[in-house]
Amino acid sequence: MSPEPLPPVAPDVLAEAVEQLSARLRKKLDAAIEGCAEHVVRAAGGSLDVRFGEDALVTLRPGPSGAVTEAGQAVCTCLLAPRCLHRAAVLGAAPIADAATETETEAMPETVTETEATSETTAGLPEPTGPVDGPAPVTTEAAPAPAPSVDTATPLTPAQVRAATALWEAAAEALSAGFTAGGAVVQAELLRAAHTARLAGLPRAEAAALRVVRGLRAARERGRAQRLGDLAGAFRDLLAGAALLASGTAGPGAAGVTRRAYAQGGSLRAYGLCREPVLSATGYGGVATHLVGPDGSRYTVSDVRPGGLARARGAGSASVALGGAVLDHAGLARGGLRIVGATVSPDGRLGAGRGVNATPLRGVDWSEEPASALFARPVGEAVAAALDDGAREADAPEAALLGCDVEVVGAAGEYLVVRVAGDGPLLRLRPAHPHPELPHAANLRRIAEHPGLALRVLGRPDLDRAATLRPLAVGPVPGEPYTLRLPEEWLGRADLGYDRLQGSHFPRGATVPGPVAPAAVPDPLADAPLWRVRRLLETGVAGGRRAVAEAGRGTDAAALLAPLRRAGLGGAAQLAAALTAEADRRPRDAFGRLTDSSADGYARAWLASAVHLAAAERSLVAASWS
Repeated sequence: MSPEPLPPVAPDVLAEAVEQLSARLRKKLDAAIEGCAEHVVRAAGGSLDVRFGEDALVTLRPGPSGAVTEAGQAVCTCLLAPRCLHRAAVLGAAPIADAATETETEAMPETVTETEATSETTAGLPEPTGPVDGPAPVTTEAAPAPAPSVDTATPLTPAQVRAATALWEAAAEALSAGFTAGGAVVQAELLRAAHTARLAGLPRAEAAALRVVRGLRAARERGRAQRLGDLAGAFRDLLAGAALLASGTAGPGAAGVTRRAYAQGGSLRAYGLCREPVLSATGYGGVATHLVGPDGSRYTVSDVRPGGLARARGAGSASVALGGAVLDHAGLARGGLRIVGATVSPDGRLGAGRGVNATPLRGVDWSEEPASALFARPVGEAVAAALDDGAREADAPEAALLGCDVEVVGAAGEYLVVRVAGDGPLLRLRPAHPHPELPHAANLRRIAEHPGLALRVLGRPDLDRAATLRPLAVGPVPGEPYTLRLPEEWLGRADLGYDRLQGSHFPRGATVPGPVAPAAVPDPLADAPLWRVRRLLETGVAGGRRAVAEAGRGTDAAALLAPLRRAGLGGAAQLAAALTAEADRRPRDAFGRLTDSSADGYARAWLASAVHLAAAERSLVAASWS
C-alpha cells in the first residue's frame, strides 16, 4: 500500500514550527524530515497521520483549500508539542503552499495557472498553483497584457522596505550557505521573510522566495527535474527584486499584484492558431489553445487540472464552454469566437462570468489576416523584443509565439535543423515537450526525413538557448510545390502535440528543390567562455561561499579569468574576480574571531556577476537569430 501524499503547508506555519524548536532539536531536523513522507496514512475525517515510534503521532487536518494554513491544523501527541521535533519534521516534509491555495476567493472561475517553470517538464507554461474544484473552468489570457492598475504615485511604505530588507538578508544567508547546507532551518528563515513580505504587500517578492525554497528542496532531494541553473536563476531574481525594494527606489508595479480585479472589457473577436498539451511536474495536465485577435492581440484558452499525462492527452478534444459557445479545443484551435461582455483582468485574463456571451466564428488560415501577421515579422526582431521584455520583468510570462517559413535541412542529434526562408539563420527545432507519450518528437523525426521540405512553423523561441525554437504547430507554405499536404479539415495546420503526421501528409513524387547540405548551427553561447562564469555562480549555489573562495585560489583563478580576458570579456572577468575575492574575505580579530560575518557583501558580488552574465547571454542569443 503506497503512502498518502502530504498536504501543502503555508509558509508561516512551517516557519513558526521551526522557530519554536530549541537549538539542539534544530540540528536534528533535516535527519528527522527524511522518510516522513513514507509513513503517512489516511485517518478518519480526512486527516493524515504520521507515527514516530509508540509515543508520538502527528496529525494533519487540512482546511477547505486542501492545505494546512493554521498552526492548530497540525498537532502531535508527544509531551513537547507543539514545540516538538516530530511536528516540525512532518511540516517540513510537506510541499509549500502558494498564497493562491491559502486564499481561494476569486469571484470568477478560472483555470489553475502555473507560476513556476520547471526544467524540461512543462511545455513552456508555468506550473499550477493549487487544486481546482467544480466544473471545468475556462480562461483566456492576452499577450501582450494591459498594464496593471497600480497607483503610480504611491511610494513604498516603511513596512515594505523593512520586509524587503529582511528578505534580502535571509536570501543572502541562504546563498552563502549553498543548498548543501541549506536545510530546513535555512529554508524556514526564507519562508518567514516571504510571509512578512506578503503581509507587507509584496507578493512578487514572496513568490520569488517560494521559488528559491522549492529549488533548494529539489536540489537537496536530487530531483531530476531540478537544474542547478534554474536555482541560480531563482536566486538572481529574488536578490535583484529584494535589493530594488529594499533601496526604496523601486518603480510602480515592483511590488506586484496579489489578486486580479476583473473589469468589463467589451466585445472581442479571437481566431484559433494552435493548441498544445500542458503537463507539469506536479501532476497537472491539460491543454492550452492559442488565439489571435484582429488587432494582433494574442489570447490563450486553457484548461489545466490534476490528472497528469492522461488528462493532457485527452484534453485536446475536451469541450470548452465559454458564454454559451460550446466547442472542443480541437475545433477552437481551427475556429474562432466572438465574445460579448468579456471580463478582463489587469494582466489580460478573460473570465467566463455569467454575463459573457460567445458565438463560434469561422476559422482563418495562417495565410489570412490576422494570423498572417505572425509570420511577417523578421525572426531576429521578434526574438530581440522577447528578450527585452524578459529583461524588464523577472517574472515575465513565456515568450510570445513566433511564426516563420523554413526549409528543412535535416536531423542533428536531438534537434531538427532548418533554415529560415530568404537566406535566414539556421535554427534548431526542439520538441516543445519531451515526454515520449506525446507526439512532438515523433513528428519532428518524421519531418527530418524530408530534407528541402518547405514548412511554416509556429512556436515559442527558447530564450535560454541560441537559435532554438520549440514548434507547437506546422503547416504548408503557400505557393511552394515541395511542402506539406494536410487534410482540408485541419485548416492548413497540424498541432504537433496532438496531431500525428503520416506519410500521406508529405509530398509524393515531388523532387527536392536542390541538394541541401547539412550544416552546423552556430552557437555563440557554447563558443564563448561565459560558461566558466556560469559554473562559478552555480558552484556558489551548490557549495556556498566556501566553494566560491576555493575556486578563486591558485591555478583555478587563472583558469577562470584568463580565457575571459582573451575573449574580450573583461567585465565578466572583473566581476568574477571580485566575487571570488569577496567570498575569501573573512576578517578576524586577534583572537581568531570573525569581525564581519555578514553575507551582504558576498551576495551583492554574486548578484552583480549573475546580472552581467544574464545580460551577456541575452545578447548572444539575440545575435544567433540574426
